Amino acid sequence: MTISTRPKRPVGELLRDWRRTRGMSQLDLSIEAGVSARHLSFVETGRSRPSPDLILRLAEHLEMPLAERNTMLLAGGYAPAYPRHELGDPELAPVRAAVRQILDGHRPYPALLVDQHWHLVDANPAVALFTMDAQPHLLTPPINVLRLSLHPDGLAPRIVNLPEWRAHLLKRLHQQAATTNDPILYDLHEELRGYPGGDVDTTPASDVLSRVLVPLRYRHGDQELSFVSTTTLFGTPRDVTVAGLAVEAFFPADSATTQALRARAAS
Repeated sequence: MTISTRPKRPVGELLRDWRRTRGMSQLDLSIEAGVSARHLSFVETGRSRPSPDLILRLAEHLEMPLAERNTMLLAGGYAPAYPRHELGDPELAPVRAAVRQILDGHRPYPALLVDQHWHLVDANPAVALFTMDAQPHLLTPPINVLRLSLHPDGLAPRIVNLPEWRAHLLKRLHQQAATTNDPILYDLHEELRGYPGGDVDTTPASDVLSRVLVPLRYRHGDQELSFVSTTTLFGTPRDVTVAGLAVEAFFPADSATTQALRARAAS
């Protein structure tokens, strides 16, 4: 289990930054958390030391990531409330089993496990469909699946609707960065924005699927495969590592893709 060190920034400064990130006034937060605006002001300015219960209550209403809640506790002089285990640790055996069941159960369709920074943690064999033609430098661990998807040496040349898929991924990444206030995600977003991708077609979609969501249309040999994707998160994480995990699963969007993937798995 990872041991954190005490941060240099005071708890009041961290609290103020997160409150502003969420676009909340001191009055807004004090009402939601059930604490006086005066006391909250004293905490932010360092005139009052908050209890660990108050820190966690404020962090809950600010919807802070578990790792950042630990950081704020440490800044207040308290022990972290949430452990950070490695995925291979015995404590996370039920998590590994659940993920394995999802990945294996999704075959012959692609599914992968990523961490909070979109690094590939695990995958089922069907994901090789996406990685088989990528350049080696993108497949050297740690593999970032968003970089792999949008880089010209990765999947991008084979994504038929690259402008739409790229815009979808960038929007999702930006929302995640804003929610977590994670500088690594902001840097990744800035990097991916610099990759070529073309302009999004604003013409109304002609097919029903594209009017409902953004599919991934992927060229494989002489076939065009079409996928819809889903994201699975652990609903009640109490561990920092678990809170950052997500299973990205791809489902066939038409019968031709279903048949192609089943035939590929059987060969």
